[in-house]
Amino acid sequence: MTYREILFTVKAPIAFLTLNNPKKINALSKIMIAEMIDALTGVATDETVKIIIIRAAGKHFCAGHFLGEMVDEDAREYKSIYDQCSRLMHQIHETPQPVIAQVQGIATAAGCQLVAWCDLAVAAENAQFATPGVKIGLFCTTPMVALSRAIGRKAAMEMLLTGRYVPAEEAKTLGLINRVTPLDKLALETESMAIKIAEASRFVLGIGKQAFYAQIDMTDENAMQYAKNTMAFNSLAKDAQIGIKAFLDKKVPKWENR
Repeated sequence: MTYREILFTVKAPIAFLTLNNPKKINALSKIMIAEMIDALTGVATDETVKIIIIRAAGKHFCAGHFLGEMVDEDAREYKSIYDQCSRLMHQIHETPQPVIAQVQGIATAAGCQLVAWCDLAVAAENAQFATPGVKIGLFCTTPMVALSRAIGRKAAMEMLLTGRYVPAEEAKTLGLINRVTPLDKLALETESMAIKIAEASRFVLGIGKQAFYAQIDMTDENAMQYAKNTMAFNSLAKDAQIGIKAFLDKKVPKWENR
């Protein structure tokens, strides 16, 4: 697929998905969302890729949905747009590789949702996060799902009801992002995190990511049942045995992704 609004490159073990429409503040148009889904679907089976970084061209990360596509349409069209965006968010969680958001400038509405839905996030000191739909008569209901799962209820409600911009340091305190770094070190810090994660087995990273999202909303008892069964299955994996033996022998494991 030839992409018009994203760039997608692989420098194993990292894949880079770049939002590439800075003139529209990288707004999530129907084209961009479709291209992101296509790229994430394709890379899911690429065994050379252990981690994905979602980043953006220009001064800002993402301004949310492209509002130019949301004027004077019917209910079917609006539902189609939100269905497509929800599919993208699900794809981020279903992709076996961990996904890191690399954020500069603003990440608003569905752009904030995108950050919250990624597994990890690194932000520049100039980054700001907001769900300002309430100010234009369109409450950020779908971003609310990701936001309320990433940060506390009271903080999420404040962001949703006021639409205020939250600076990077506060966003880190709330748990929306993992790290804050100077803008000129943003790429280096994000890639450093990615490389550290990529030291692990790709197969085991996929098991862990799937297990995390499967258990997170379960009761304690159900989560423990699920976790112990998953760990028993993981123990049978070739990479688990390679890793255990390497640890006991004080050697560096050589993963087989099995």
